[in-house]
Amino acid sequence: MKVLVAMSGGVDSSVAAAELIDAGHEVVGVTMRLWGGSSDTGCCSVADVDDARRVAQQLGIDHVVFNFSDDFNAAVVAPYVEAHRNGTTPNPCIECNRHLKFARLSERADALDFDAIATGHHARIERLTTGTGDEPRWLLRRGADEAEDQSYVVHMLDQRELARTLFPVGGMSKDQVRAIAARRGLRTASKPDSQDVCFIGRTEGRDVFLGSRIPFRSGRVVNTDGEQVGEVPAVELVTLGQRRGLGLPGGGPKRYVVAVDHNTATVVVGDEELLDVSVTEVSQVVWADPRLRPALGETLDVMVQCSAHGAARAASLRTAPGPRLTLHWSSPQRRIAPGQSVVFYDPSNTYVFGGGIAI
Repeated sequence: MKVLVAMSGGVDSSVAAAELIDAGHEVVGVTMRLWGGSSDTGCCSVADVDDARRVAQQLGIDHVVFNFSDDFNAAVVAPYVEAHRNGTTPNPCIECNRHLKFARLSERADALDFDAIATGHHARIERLTTGTGDEPRWLLRRGADEAEDQSYVVHMLDQRELARTLFPVGGMSKDQVRAIAARRGLRTASKPDSQDVCFIGRTEGRDVFLGSRIPFRSGRVVNTDGEQVGEVPAVELVTLGQRRGLGLPGGGPKRYVVAVDHNTATVVVGDEELLDVSVTEVSQVVWADPRLRPALGETLDVMVQCSAHGAARAASLRTAPGPRLTLHWSSPQRRIAPGQSVVFYDPSNTYVFGGGIAI
């Protein structure tokens, strides 16, 4: 099988390529050049591209670089900036996966006549055949290493994408991945994982990045009685649940951002329990398999994860017309910042049903 492997310059994608070679596939490594600006973080730096190229040399495979910077700016960076302008909290890594690392890469793989694409994500794909002559169904499940599981960030994959995607390290622990890389002498064997948004440098930070692109407005910080108790220099940088950087005097009980009125540049602070909700609205819902979606008016019991490494919580979901639904939490949960991804798993917390964006 001819496989196009996305090589980010990290250890996981390096080992993914190595495993596919060992399995007898014809492998070509590709690094996506996404961010046209300066970068010293994430998977967009010059050093990461160089690491990917050198690992490909070590493995004896061809390596190419695809320049998707225009697509990346349109699908990830510009929406990230606009989300902050409009008072929501975006998740750029998920949008990068949605639009670039799978959709755009798949288009290029089709054009170049590859049979499959592969990445170093810690997730697993299972093929399920329901009967003789039936078309196979594809299930997305958590990675074997619970601490490294990345099913949350690839939850948007549909049946077509699941059918042609490979996750060679999804069944391994991180220690196993590093051991394989070390045994093969790969230069990425001990390289730390990337943790930051790739297009925001460590030196400039989010404040400088956004401040050069949108005007900041100072905001009033008020308590639940409407009395002003502080001020923030940029309401566009305030996130629901935030506790620091609110210009509040020291001492007294802890206070959290419990609401943000972006139109009036007003931030409301209060006790942490004010963040608890019993219902969450979710829009832009996608399903790993359309057959998983309950009929209108029916409910589906699920486990729900609201951040890349957060604990899953029990809820039931009820669908509405269009790509929108309501989550009813089994017990009150902290409100999710609008704009964040919400991913649904089956009641055993193993398989991905789908996901959407919190409203």
